[in-house]
Amino acid sequence: MFEGSFRGDDSRIDDAATLECGICWSVYDPQLGDAVRHVSPGTPFTSLPADWHCPNCDAPREKFMVLG
Repeated sequence: MFEGSFRGDDSRIDDAATLECGICWSVYDPQLGDAVRHVSPGTPFTSLPADWHCPNCDAPREKFMVLG
């Protein structure tokens, strides 16, 4: 398991946390949102839709790990 991985447990992720895809290293920054999926800036990772996937490689949310 990746260091920083949340294993699908959203309660372990701070609303301000930036996360990185463990497959392609694409970053989800809540300050920026996700223009591909029309997620507004300011949306925490934990508030993303359950079916949200990496906009770069289509990896599921569980493949993301907390940066920092």
